[in-house]
Amino acid sequence: MSKQKKSDTSDLSRLLGIDKVIHEPARFMILAYLSAVESADFVFLLNQTGLTQGNLSFHLSKLEESDYVDIEKQFIGKRPHTLLSITDKGRKALKEHLKVMKELIDGLFGAY
Repeated sequence: MSKQKKSDTSDLSRLLGIDKVIHEPARFMILAYLSAVESADFVFLLNQTGLTQGNLSFHLSKLEESDYVDIEKQFIGKRPHTLLSITDKGRKALKEHLKVMKELIDGLFGAY
């Protein structure tokens, strides 16, 4: 029988309160890319993430519903162009998510 530090289990209970919108891997990846740039177009994210058009559209819709990304649709000439950017709310939520995950990892495995 192994001994656990008491803080390990209390740290794990914090997982129940994490933002499930961001925790989904595809949405986390989208926010991570958008946090590094002022804005990106749909094709850029499509190429960077490796998601299908339908999958990327679905996850962007979820992020837009949570007010984590802004989606601006426009035309360049006669071609549609979708420009995406992370909102202040999205940036704050991503930072908080990263902070909580780091604290959980550090609590379980110690800082490396």
